[in-house]
Amino acid sequence: MKLPHMKALVENTRLPDRTLYPGAGIEFGIKLDFLRDLQAKWLNDYNWTKQEATLNELPQFTAKIEGLTVHFLHAKSKEPDRIPLLMMHGWPGSFQEFQPVIKPLTQLWKSPSGKRISFDVVAPSLPGFLFSSPPPQNWTTNDTARIFDTLMVDVLGYSTYALHGTDRGAIIGYTLYNSFNTSARAANVKSIPFVAPTPDEIVTNNITLSDIAKVTEQRTVDFRATGMGYSTEQTFKPNSIGLALYDNPIGQLAWIGGNIQLWSDPRAGTSPSVLTDDTLLTMVSLYYLTQTFQSSVWMYAQNPNTFSPVYVKPATDAPMVFSLFEFDIMLWPKEYVERASNLVLYKGM
Repeated sequence: MKLPHMKALVENTRLPDRTLYPGAGIEFGIKLDFLRDLQAKWLNDYNWTKQEATLNELPQFTAKIEGLTVHFLHAKSKEPDRIPLLMMHGWPGSFQEFQPVIKPLTQLWKSPSGKRISFDVVAPSLPGFLFSSPPPQNWTTNDTARIFDTLMVDVLGYSTYALHGTDRGAIIGYTLYNSFNTSARAANVKSIPFVAPTPDEIVTNNITLSDIAKVTEQRTVDFRATGMGYSTEQTFKPNSIGLALYDNPIGQLAWIGGNIQLWSDPRAGTSPSVLTDDTLLTMVSLYYLTQTFQSSVWMYAQNPNTFSPVYVKPATDAPMVFSLFEFDIMLWPKEYVERASNLVLYKGM
């Protein structure tokens, strides 16, 4: 009955007739007109059955690890020398965000030197997200890294693997890179667990930023000034926001959608972006239908000190690639990433 119940709640949720403060930008949260349009699309144009069928085309499994049910996608290449690749999402994401790249990664690609490359892709749901069971209250990023290494090595039989992480998934990836250095043998991340420098620190260190990095730097300044409210709430009051929105799909859409709108490429919704209204509605539908919004936000409370002010070299000789996306909301310049990794490539997207 979850789907009919969700549709009834979406239909019967009342929104204000007019915007309270028309001049307020998205830094104050989701705009009423945007939310109202999404509500109408959710009711009239969105097809959950179609989205569900597309997601079910991906090979998915569960495994019991340390008493937890761990859900994961496992898409295999047909190539004999394929590379195991662990892909980790963050909040408010899921394995869904990797959907556009799964098939291409499993297909053969030849490098300029003629090397044949393809991947076995493993994309787990973080503990407490979607089909992975909620962890104990004292669960940390280190614990998630440990069970993901167990998944790759002991459950799936990969003695070594590469990894990719976004958002909090990148922090888990860095922990694997640093602490599980015999099995995690290459990393591609877009975040590291160290406090990003301020513009003044970047100037003091005589760092010259690319045009892409300058955009990211300004977005970092803006995010630190007005964008941290969700994180503070989820870190210190996860039950308040979690219970308030637990059975409220429009509320979850407002909370998640407002952040996605603020963090995204401003061109989202137009080609070549794959972030569409349907993508966002599926993201929220997955949280609501699995009843895991509350347990997902607890990840912040369980890891309140994620970012260290002191940069240290990792205990590994494995290479790292760092991907800087222009419209990210946190900037780590190349010189800072080098302090905390064996950086072989720093690429602006």
